[in-house]
Amino acid sequence: MNKVMSRAVPPRPRHRPPTRRDSRRPGGAPPRTPSRPAATAPRAEEPRTAPVTAVRQPRPTDLFADRLLAVLSGQRPVHWMLRHTAGRAYDELARLAERSPLRTLGPRPVVHDIGYYVPSEGALEVFARICAGDRLRAMAFRLELGKDLRWRCTAVETGAP
Repeated sequence: MNKVMSRAVPPRPRHRPPTRRDSRRPGGAPPRTPSRPAATAPRAEEPRTAPVTAVRQPRPTDLFADRLLAVLSGQRPVHWMLRHTAGRAYDELARLAERSPLRTLGPRPVVHDIGYYVPSEGALEVFARICAGDRLRAMAFRLELGKDLRWRCTAVETGAP
């Protein structure tokens, strides 16, 4: 039985070079200096910079246009939108996705332009122009703000016949 205290220290592996022990030159990064001067030290004039702007959150119209395009072009399955739809919109989306109206053989379709109309408080009617190569297609959908303050898609249409 080997006791932990009686074990010898295993030798260092021979496939690595030994660490530097020369004290004449630094072996690594220079020592880190504190980012703020001490409270007792006199403060030097710090250069003023523009305040850091927060990362702007994408609008729900942009998010839903990208999500719907991924489903209608066949890049994502329909159930990917299940928790982002309400009412009969999921059934409409499933029916549309069977035909893959925005699928292309050439370049991948992208959202070219988005516009929206606010018919009432908490509702958006959105249209998107979808570009794939030199072809331009249309997609329209309606978003409604739920009681839980989450946007959900309630209707979907495409310009494909």
